[in-house]
Amino acid sequence: MAGIGTVLTARDACSPSLRIIMSFVIVLFLGMPSVHSQKLYFRDTDLNILVDGTELVKLVQIGQYNTSLIINAAIQHPDIVQLVPQQIDIPGSKEPNSTIETTYDVSVYAKSPGNSEVYFNVTPAGFVNENSIFLRVTVMHSYIIKVVSYIMGWIYFAAWSVSFYPQIYVNFKRKSVVGLNFDFLSLNIFGFIMYSMFNCALFFSEAIQNEYFSRHPRGLNPVHLNDVFFSMHATFATFITIIQCFIYERADQRVSTSARGILAVFACVVIVTAGLSGAGKLEWLDFLYYCSYIKLSITLIKYVPQAYMNYKRKSTVGWSIGNIFLDFIGGFLSVLQMVLNGYNYNDWVSFFGDFTKFGLGLFSLSFDIFFMLQHYVFYRESHSTRFVRVNSSDESSEMTSSGEGKEFFLMVDPIGTPVKKNMTWTSKRDEDHRPKCATTP
Repeated sequence: MAGIGTVLTARDACSPSLRIIMSFVIVLFLGMPSVHSQKLYFRDTDLNILVDGTELVKLVQIGQYNTSLIINAAIQHPDIVQLVPQQIDIPGSKEPNSTIETTYDVSVYAKSPGNSEVYFNVTPAGFVNENSIFLRVTVMHSYIIKVVSYIMGWIYFAAWSVSFYPQIYVNFKRKSVVGLNFDFLSLNIFGFIMYSMFNCALFFSEAIQNEYFSRHPRGLNPVHLNDVFFSMHATFATFITIIQCFIYERADQRVSTSARGILAVFACVVIVTAGLSGAGKLEWLDFLYYCSYIKLSITLIKYVPQAYMNYKRKSTVGWSIGNIFLDFIGGFLSVLQMVLNGYNYNDWVSFFGDFTKFGLGLFSLSFDIFFMLQHYVFYRESHSTRFVRVNSSDESSEMTSSGEGKEFFLMVDPIGTPVKKNMTWTSKRDEDHRPKCATTP
């Protein structure tokens, strides 16, 4: 009993101290902001305004705070956009209502073309997640130019998507891939696989998106659905072309040792960076960036083997000029779109500074022009069907005839292959004295 009384006495002695601590904790929690029940955000965060135009946006407050807040705008480029008012006062409430909605009007005035972010500082700190209240303002000269630029974007997207099929059709029609460089195909398929991995991961993976937005809290996902479709479709079309290389005539063509070495280096980079990401030493977003760098590197070099092969053969037969035309249209419209956007948004710094798009676009256009010169100027005569004279008495000739020592005319394609395998030939000494070529079914 004595032991129990001693315990009760000790508990009673501590009761005043416990009551003081409990009271302090309750007061502390009552005075803290309820971050989870209150929200503060702009209803529209992305604005497109003409120069000298004004747009009204609403700052939405869900719930009330138990203290007054002062919100000050911090404008990235004050020469582009101006806010009225630049300071918003939000009164506090002694009995906060967690469901009430209050809105505050903010007028956004566009002073000059360009892009500017507007973020906000909240005093006192800790009550509001400042990353949730921001504006992205785009000021432009003309809505018409914006629409034209948008249409151009879809046209060059379609041109680039369709550009794979002329080559597939040429291979199918000729039943041959002679003239199509295998180094180009191997580099192309590897590059598009890397591009597809980057696009699909950023578009579909929540974990990758979280990594991206943790680095760019006010940014937008740079990958759109059309990017995913194009990269996957390009991989598929290139894969079909590669299958054709196994089933159609290819002569002695193969992937060169140089191309295999380059692909081996790229593969090592992918394996090492993937291993580091799997071990937690590198974020998966960085791994995807390495994949995109590989794609850019391949774009720089992939046309070189085909151009050199055309030069060695002095012919472009087997290499589809339709592919080049569509690629040129896509590249030209892509660069033209950048010019229009540069003027419309006064964004020439991005125009010249974005080597990824502008530089590679010009590089691809240069190769397209070079391929056109090879096809229509340098080796123009090489891609026309012609007759060659064959002497039946020539031991090197594979042709046979009913008479000896007669001359015949054989129709061949630009690389010297007969257009038809089963053919009957009429002698040059026929009555009409004209070369004739009759094909059998």
